[in-house]
Amino acid sequence: MNSTFLFKMALGIESPWEVTEIKLDDLGSGKELHIYIDFKRGSRFSDNSNEPCEVHDTVQKTWRHLNFFEHACYLHCRVPRIKTKNGKVKVVNVPWSRPGSGFTLLFESYAMALIESEMPVNKIGKLFNENPHRIWTIFNYWIKRAYNADQPKTPKKLGLDETSKKKGHHYVTIAVDLDERRVLHVSEGKDKNAVKDIKKYLESKGIDVNEVKSTSMDMSPSFISGVNEYFPEAEIHFDRFHVVKLLNEAMDKVRQVERKEHNELKGHKYTFLKNQNHLSVNKKEELNKLITLYPTLGKAYRLKELFNDLWEMDNVENATHFLVNWCKEVEESGIAPFKQFVKTVKSHWMGIVNFCGTRINNGILEGINSKVQLAKRRARGYRSTENFINMIYFLCGKLNFDYPSYST
Repeated sequence: MNSTFLFKMALGIESPWEVTEIKLDDLGSGKELHIYIDFKRGSRFSDNSNEPCEVHDTVQKTWRHLNFFEHACYLHCRVPRIKTKNGKVKVVNVPWSRPGSGFTLLFESYAMALIESEMPVNKIGKLFNENPHRIWTIFNYWIKRAYNADQPKTPKKLGLDETSKKKGHHYVTIAVDLDERRVLHVSEGKDKNAVKDIKKYLESKGIDVNEVKSTSMDMSPSFISGVNEYFPEAEIHFDRFHVVKLLNEAMDKVRQVERKEHNELKGHKYTFLKNQNHLSVNKKEELNKLITLYPTLGKAYRLKELFNDLWEMDNVENATHFLVNWCKEVEESGIAPFKQFVKTVKSHWMGIVNFCGTRINNGILEGINSKVQLAKRRARGYRSTENFINMIYFLCGKLNFDYPSYST
């Protein structure tokens, strides 16, 4: 068995294609394997209507293949161009690569397998001594292909969240189907236009946006305005995490004021912010001592802990009754940061109490955000918004990919 036949078998090449030459070039700094492929004289190739056509002329093309041991490997071929029945000249698609790619399908499938295994794209580029931009080109092609072919269900519960591709740089808005637990669409920006873009995407997939019955989000005025205008039938629910975050900020402002006058409060920021069941025995004892010594802190801490009972309410009526009484207690306490928080609560009232009626699970948004943040840390941020958005689809979109499986 000669080497050309062996490589033909290894590459899975079938007639009329054949391996004609194999060269191992020594470049000094390393070696490269070059495999030359041609087609048999007199071969005909089918056009789009499966009509066999004669070869008009040829063009020389090269593709990067998987490494041969530690050596870079390239395929070279004199690719035929045929003249179709309607007189157009068309380049024949070769079986080892997709049209327009400078890589073989096996190389692309291996690169995608490495990305699946959470290897950063820049490291994959270094592994193959390829510009990472070329690996991103492979990645973006297959993600866009799957994204464009996706046919999502109508999301009854739509979650909206925002994140940046790099710390403090260029935000994107993520739309999540909370029932399916998957990202549907990612829009650039975090304003009202981002919500409009989500609507346009859903409509492009034949989805009636009036069938979206509820949305979960933070208290962004842009999101609120966008949902009211572009998803008019959707009930707004505010993300519990963001409400609690604002409450904790009010609690910490109270602590900061007291800290200026009392050194004993130094180092106790999280003593007041954590839930009691997350504190050690020693920290609980210190907490009980501090809220006794400093009455204003004690009142604020009691109000903070009491507010958490809201999330246990099982309907809008009970939640409303509870919140009315809680806001009244805050006003009577006279604690300025909490009174400011009450103003926020009152201006976002329905979105807060609606949570108790439907119990939308915001943990889904938090889980997706955790995956996105982990990908950002591995990549040390993303320079390209396109790369960042497509990585979100790859990790959280539950898309069906049709690139060849490397394992097969």
